[in-house]
Amino acid sequence: MRSAAPVQVGDAPVTEVVLLVSPGFWPVDIIGLHTAFGLIPGVKLHLVWKSTDEVMGFPTFPARPTTTYDDCPRDVTVLYAGATDGAVFEDAETLEFLADRGSRARWVAGSCTGTLLLGAAGLLRGYRATTNFQAAHLLPYVGATHAPGNVVEDRNRITAGPATGGFEIAFRLIQDIYGDEAAREAILQAEYAPSPLFNVGTPELAGPELTDRARARTAPAIQSLHEIMKRTSARLLLKHARR
Repeated sequence: MRSAAPVQVGDAPVTEVVLLVSPGFWPVDIIGLHTAFGLIPGVKLHLVWKSTDEVMGFPTFPARPTTTYDDCPRDVTVLYAGATDGAVFEDAETLEFLADRGSRARWVAGSCTGTLLLGAAGLLRGYRATTNFQAAHLLPYVGATHAPGNVVEDRNRITAGPATGGFEIAFRLIQDIYGDEAAREAILQAEYAPSPLFNVGTPELAGPELTDRARARTAPAIQSLHEIMKRTSARLLLKHARR
């Protein structure tokens, strides 16, 4: 696989960072990476969707994409997806776009169920990956193996759980592209030193009672996604068999 390196413009590299902003996207998953890279000179951020019309993020977060699939750069440094509405997982145009840009990207990254969306585009077959704990059991449907950890890196695929995962992915990619000192400064600029009110941010820390309540609250959405992933698996297997 060919990786796209940053394009040199004078003394500063131009890094093309593409973030999917689709109807129903979760801003919490993308804002960390968007902010960390956006503070670096020479970075071009692209919020991409089918059109540049306003879309509504979840739960209520209006946003306007900055470019379309057709106008997005062909060779990108980072392709990134966070959680989004289930309908996007079966949108042929979106899956084709992700598969195309992901095939040449230096890094393919996803957090929360954005990981599964990348998998639906065929980008995680044979890779170790993670997602949020409620959906980790769905990774085999896209040919991925679930690995423990809030951030999982396998070759040029990097995935994470929700919320802080976007920041943590960003810091690792900044380290790869710009070096250790740039990553240290990015962490400092964000004052990234999490100190949660309660240390219950994983099922292991939360214990079974709280974890069961959290699972019950998201069960309908996860069940719907499970059905989508079963259809996705059948489509990917058929596509693979035809090769």
